[in-house]
Amino acid sequence: MKIGVLSDTHGDVKLTSAALEVFCEQGVSQILHCGDIGTPEIVLLFSQIPTAFVFGNCDPKTETLRRAILSIDQTCCDWFGELELDGKRIFFLHGHQWNRFENEVHSGQWDLICYGHTHNAELRMAGETLILNPGAIYRTASPSVAIVDLESMNVATVALKKASQILGV
Repeated sequence: MKIGVLSDTHGDVKLTSAALEVFCEQGVSQILHCGDIGTPEIVLLFSQIPTAFVFGNCDPKTETLRRAILSIDQTCCDWFGELELDGKRIFFLHGHQWNRFENEVHSGQWDLICYGHTHNAELRMAGETLILNPGAIYRTASPSVAIVDLESMNVATVALKKASQILGV
C-alpha cells in the first residue's frame, strides 16, 4: 500500500491540485495531510482518495475545516492522528506541538511519524521509527510531497512544479 503525505497547503489550490495529481499517478490509496490546510476549498480537493487531516497552527477556523472534511466523508483527526495501515502504526501531527512530537518519537510505539510545520523535507530514523516531513506545498522555494510504500517502508520525496510553472507564467 502506498500513502501520500503532504503538509502546509495554506490554501494554495494550484499547488495542492498538482500534489493530488502526483498521488493519483503514483497509485496512492491513502493521504495524510499534516496540517496548515488553510481553507475549506483545499479540503474539497481531497474527495477522490481517502484522506486523514490534522490541524496546524495556521488553521484558526478549525470548526469550518472540520465541517468541510466531514462533508466529503474524510477523516478529521483534530490535532493528532493515529492510524494502522498495512500492519504499520502511524502517528501524524503538524509539528508545532514540539513536546508531543518528541514524546511520540521517543515512545517507540510507532513505525512511522509524519509531521509538517518546518516547510523543510526530512527523513530519518529514531530507533525503529521512521520520521518523515514531506516538506511544504506553499511558502517554500521547493514545494514537495512524499510517498511511502508501507510494505518496504521506502519513501520517495517528489518535487512539485512551482506555482509560476503551473500557471505558465
